Amino acid sequence: MNWETLLSALFGSAHNVQCDGDLLHGSAQLNGQTITVVGTTHHAAIGVELALAQARVVLDTVRDFPGRAIVLLVDTQGQRLRHRDELLGINRYMAHMGCCIALARQHGHRVIGLVYDQALSGGFITSGLMADACYALPEAEIRVMRLPAMARVTKLDEQRLAELSKSNPVFAPGVENYVTMGGIEALWRGDLQACLVDALQQATTQDTRAAEGAARGGRTLAAQVAMRVVNA
Repeated sequence: MNWETLLSALFGSAHNVQCDGDLLHGSAQLNGQTITVVGTTHHAAIGVELALAQARVVLDTVRDFPGRAIVLLVDTQGQRLRHRDELLGINRYMAHMGCCIALARQHGHRVIGLVYDQALSGGFITSGLMADACYALPEAEIRVMRLPAMARVTKLDEQRLAELSKSNPVFAPGVENYVTMGGIEALWRGDLQACLVDALQQATTQDTRAAEGAARGGRTLAAQVAMRVVNA
């Protein structure tokens, strides 16, 4: 689903969201309330400029519109792999974007992420996964690391990882596996506006992803390990 069709499904004509290059930004009306909308499109590679632009929208909302809900629309191939961005410290710019989202949450802004197309690597970690809750469309594609890259990092044979991915969602890409692991709260089908209204009403500042991953059978030890660290 392209961003224009998505926005029509979420808000009808009650929005002024613009597309500037790969950046989506603007506001929308939902049940008589104004919502800030920010995100990316065109399978955006998140570079220094795009990370700062998204962070700016979030910070402007915190400064100018206390308590206003924020919707993050995610379509990214991850961080931009250019020498210039690496030299400038792209990791710190992306961390800044994540910190701005965290700041908004701390100041009472409900933040909902929606993966509507593609979500890869750091571009997803510092946007949708920083929200109070992140959702996805069934046709979306989500993965943090491809199996060849995972094989290089873990020193495990790629064929072995491919076998593991058939039974263990931690090793497998795909939206259903991220729901099982708790990273995605749920998939949105049918009336997307009703799904958003429900998500905003249920949004909480508590991070329950590890517990949900355990309950869904996708991450059986994460919650236990986290509690052991907290109680150590």
